[in-house]
Amino acid sequence: MKRIYVIKYFLLIIFLFQVQQSAFGQVAVFEKEHIPKDVPQSMDIYLVIGQSNMAGRAEIKKEDTAILEHAYLFTGNSSTPWVHARNPLNRYATTRKGIEMQRLSPAYSFTKVMIAHSSKEEIGLVMNAKGGTKIMQWLPGANLYEEAVKQTHKALEYGILKGIIWHQGESDSDPIRTELYLERIEILINALREEFNSPKLPFVAGQIFESEKRNSFNKMILKLPSFIDYTGVVSSKGVKTFDGTHFDSDSALMMGKRYAAEMKKIQDKLKK
Repeated sequence: MKRIYVIKYFLLIIFLFQVQQSAFGQVAVFEKEHIPKDVPQSMDIYLVIGQSNMAGRAEIKKEDTAILEHAYLFTGNSSTPWVHARNPLNRYATTRKGIEMQRLSPAYSFTKVMIAHSSKEEIGLVMNAKGGTKIMQWLPGANLYEEAVKQTHKALEYGILKGIIWHQGESDSDPIRTELYLERIEILINALREEFNSPKLPFVAGQIFESEKRNSFNKMILKLPSFIDYTGVVSSKGVKTFDGTHFDSDSALMMGKRYAAEMKKIQDKLKK
């Protein structure tokens, strides 16, 4: 009995230590923030979701450490809901993996480009990506979907949702999941549009890094714009990775610019 008690006590200590470490990690992030004196009340807001490449796994180079002017990152904190946007952008995702894994995301260069095109000149980002996830984990009723929706609804007190950028598919690139993907992403897009009462809400997806095993997925995702109106797909042609899956820094920035160009194309279409 004594031995069992010691083991239970030891496990409890480990659990409490992990909780404490997690809490300190969150606080440490928040203490380093640049908090705006005044938060704009009419921002162009973008929801950024998907798996690890959208969360950001590329190295953050020195030139990409600066604050993005006219861009704000949603924290979900009721007393300080927004901070000035800077890398890593996925640090306040409510479902993310460890803070040490959050690095450079395509959302960074996407935001830089969209700032120049914003009619209100202020961009708000709701980042809620998580690495290693399948699309089934993002469908209505699943935790990732519900968390992204919850965070976005809170953020919309400060602006209008102008679009969604999505990068996911590495976990769904096997033949069976690839075949079912368009039907599943249709469920996701329609649910989000209904949730935010925006039937033409722009939605931009991206190809994953090309390989023999992923070729079918990349061909399939190109069908999205003809399958669902007001959607776009970003090519991954020419990108490089540091491990066969995750974009390197230059490629993450390249993809972000492509996301912005595609988003702008859909938004311009809506104005006609």
